[in-house]
Amino acid sequence: MSEIILSQNARLVEVLLFLENEPLDVQRICKMTSLTDDEALSALKELSEHYFSSFHGMELVCSDDEWQFSPCRDLHESLRKAYGKKVDKRLSKAAKETLSIVAYSQPITRREIDNIRGVVSDTIVRLLRERDYIKVLGRKDVPGHPCLYGTTRKFLFEFGLVSISDLPKMAEIDKQRFEDNET
Repeated sequence: MSEIILSQNARLVEVLLFLENEPLDVQRICKMTSLTDDEALSALKELSEHYFSSFHGMELVCSDDEWQFSPCRDLHESLRKAYGKKVDKRLSKAAKETLSIVAYSQPITRREIDNIRGVVSDTIVRLLRERDYIKVLGRKDVPGHPCLYGTTRKFLFEFGLVSISDLPKMAEIDKQRFEDNET
């Protein structure tokens, strides 16, 4: 097996992504490393090719212009035994319902979640935030500026997803139900 040598910039970006343990965009990588945009993009391309062409346990993925390491898809089933089974045992039916509403409708406010579910959801939203399945993405530009919620990296990992676009497609009738309740 031939030894693959990464450039200094690629090695720097690799360790940064590992240490930060959260998705990073190119601007943040540049700020933390003093690399230029072109140097950071070149390093990310080199890392992506390296992890794609080799047999590693992780792969470099880009979602919403943010880069992170994620377990390779072929390992998801093996990892689910150790990490994924906790999801079903720890979340109630109401929590799973709320989590799916956030996943499919993000960014979404708590009031919009309440309208879809037909009940008040503050306790469940707080629980999902405490367990790091959802997070505040920002504030909605309406009176009161309510929090906008979205899913986290932990949610993606525990449900075996690389990005939110990997969610199963909703049936048209369910999609219509969500849209009807949001208005």
